Amino acid sequence: MASSKNSGDLRVAIGGLGAVGLVVARRLDGGIPGLRLVAVSARDPAKAARKMAGFKTPVPVIDLGALAERADVVVECAPPERFLDIARPAIERGRVFMPLSVTTFLDHLGLVERARETGARIIVPTGAIVGLDAVRAAAEGTVHSVVMTTRKPPKSLRSAKFVVEQGLDLDALKEPLRLYQGSVRQAAAMFPANVNIAVALSLAGIGVDRTRYEVWADPAVSRNTHTVKVDSDSTRFEMTIENVPSEDNPGTGKNTALSVIAALRRLVQPLTVGT
Repeated sequence: MASSKNSGDLRVAIGGLGAVGLVVARRLDGGIPGLRLVAVSARDPAKAARKMAGFKTPVPVIDLGALAERADVVVECAPPERFLDIARPAIERGRVFMPLSVTTFLDHLGLVERARETGARIIVPTGAIVGLDAVRAAAEGTVHSVVMTTRKPPKSLRSAKFVVEQGLDLDALKEPLRLYQGSVRQAAAMFPANVNIAVALSLAGIGVDRTRYEVWADPAVSRNTHTVKVDSDSTRFEMTIENVPSEDNPGTGKNTALSVIAALRRLVQPLTVGT
């Protein structure tokens, strides 16, 4: 893995300064031993510069495709339509590529083979889900079933592709409404911006076709809630996580950004805990 010419720190670049990217950038600017923010990219460079005005060390706002030229690690926090603009250069240059648009990544799994050829690594952060280490361990044996159920406040799903296309008025809900039940693969097509964690779960376990998924709009919940049930030949477990929504984007839990920070720390820490 390449390292900075000026220090032993890993150089980190972030594509996108939204609800997740800005939090990660601020934490890096605040100082994480072994890591150094060197560049960001954003749709509005002037706005991005204003967001970083209070940084100890403001960094340049550059084109998405140029992030991999400056960094050892490239974190993708951009709109799905810009995914390949970040991913391809990072993979071609043999960088560590950390995607958050995991649903979009599902359509480009050929990048995995290309990464094998170039020496790049693709690391998908755990995000707003829980227990991916347990799922990965179970998948070393025989997994009989994985079922995930997501319940979100209606406002978190207003802009979902399926909801918009069906013309559903979720604000009028008085009781829970199941919007979807089926495979993760089908859910990815219907809710492309809302099922990143379900895709991550399926990639850690038994795949997008065998992993079952339900999506509920539930006016009784105030947090994005995900329950995972796994049955295998080695273990059986059920896990639930309730994520506090981000102020900037209610569809994204605050823990998503923290998960990215934890994944970055893992790259440089002498001790890591978990599979």
